[in-house]
Amino acid sequence: MGEGDEARLVAWSRELRGVHNRLREALTVTREALAAGRPAEPATRDLLLFCHGFCAALTAHHEGEDGRLFPVIAAQHPELHDTLRNLRQDHSMIAYLLSGLQAAVARAAPPAELDRHLEGLAAIMESHFRYEERQLLTVLETLALDADPGTVLGPL
Repeated sequence: MGEGDEARLVAWSRELRGVHNRLREALTVTREALAAGRPAEPATRDLLLFCHGFCAALTAHHEGEDGRLFPVIAAQHPELHDTLRNLRQDHSMIAYLLSGLQAAVARAAPPAELDRHLEGLAAIMESHFRYEERQLLTVLETLALDADPGTVLGPL
């Protein structure tokens, strides 16, 4: 393995951390857009835009992991079967929460309801990201995967 190959392998752990941090920032921006509105007003155009972008980015991230990253990890590290199953279950739960948020935004739910959706999503997302990082960062430092990070971890 050449020096460039080793740098590419280690980059997967940095890529995952970076995507998680950008998703955390996107959620913060979305929550700030909600907080900037008046309590009795329906969702603003900015909030709609931020929610749509955040939901799309988080969904693409998890679809990339499920479809591209996790199968490679499973093949190279069969001992992580249970961990990957748990992460996929989290992805399913997060998708469910995202659909609830999207439905609430689409029907112009009151800000307090939207905030509850975002709060629940923030809690499970943070728990999921921390678990995933604890379980997979070391594995990602040695993972042999030649693919575009945007395809594997989402375009964010």
